[in-house]
Parts: sequence; C-alpha cells; structure tokens
Amino acid sequence: MSLVDNATAARVAALIDALANSGETVAVAESLTGGLVLSTLVNPAGASRVVVGGAMVYSTDVKASVLGVDAGLLAERGAVDAAVAVQMAAKVRAKFGSTVGLATTGVAGPDPQDGIAVGTVFVAVASDRGDSVEEHHFEGTRDEIRWATVDAALAILENSLRTEYNARYLG
Repeated sequence: MSLVDNATAARVAALIDALANSGETVAVAESLTGGLVLSTLVNPAGASRVVVGGAMVYSTDVKASVLGVDAGLLAERGAVDAAVAVQMAAKVRAKFGSTVGLATTGVAGPDPQDGIAVGTVFVAVASDRGDSVEEHHFEGTRDEIRWATVDAALAILENSLRTEYNARYLG
C-alpha cells in the first residue's frame, strides 16, 4: 500500500527523473511533516539515484543540536520562521552532501505554537543557485495540514529545478 495517490506518485516519479537528469541530489529536513516528505520522495523505484537522506527534527532543540540551526535565531524567532526554514534547508544540504536541501517547519495543530496560528507553514529549498522560502497558511485537520505541506515542499523543489533549467537552457 502506498501513502500517496496515483497522481502524486506520478508527480514524484517525474521529479525524481528531473533531479537525476539534472545531476542533482536532495536531502530533507522535516519538522511538522515528521518524515512524510522523505517518505513521499522515496516512494518511486529509482529514488536512491537522487535522494541522499533526511533528518526529522521535530523539537526546537534538535534543530540546533542535530542540524546546526542557529540557536540564537531559534530563541529570538522560534522554530516556525522563514529564516529557520532556510537554515534547515541549507544545513541538511551541507550535512548530507546533497546539491539541494529541502525543509519544512510549521504548526499542524491542534493548538497554536508560541503564538503562531495552526496552519502556518514554511517550506524552503537551498542550493548553489540560492535559497527560496515560502510561507503558507493552510486550513484543515492536522493530517490535512501536514499533507498540504508535503505538496508545498514538492512544489518548491519542482520550481527550483524549473528555474535552474530555464537559466541553463533558455538563457
């Protein structure tokens, strides 16, 4: 049994092929998604060509101790923050030696966290081409927010590859 539907499975298989064809590898740092992004990425056969690994860094302290996210930044802004998401992506990329780092952080609920509303999510990607972060405000159940975050993480990764392709081949 697969955790993803057929459309998502096809989307991820195409994403894995795009990463492989462009010589990219990816590592993932996850907080609120708890491994769902990495699990989704390794769903298609051949994912090992490009998926290096990941870190599930649920607690704020582990974001600093395992990934090396700046403890001062975490103390000042909390774990649900754009700059924290970017650092998570950059740090997981460096730690795993991948060309691309992907990260998720946010509040899935049911309660707000440190004054941050349920459904507030940041996804980030980091590579030699630069860093990108998106803020989202999802509604729904805890599971719906987590799966919407997986979708947003896949989208930011796809967009980063599209940007690289356009820069490389279309000028």
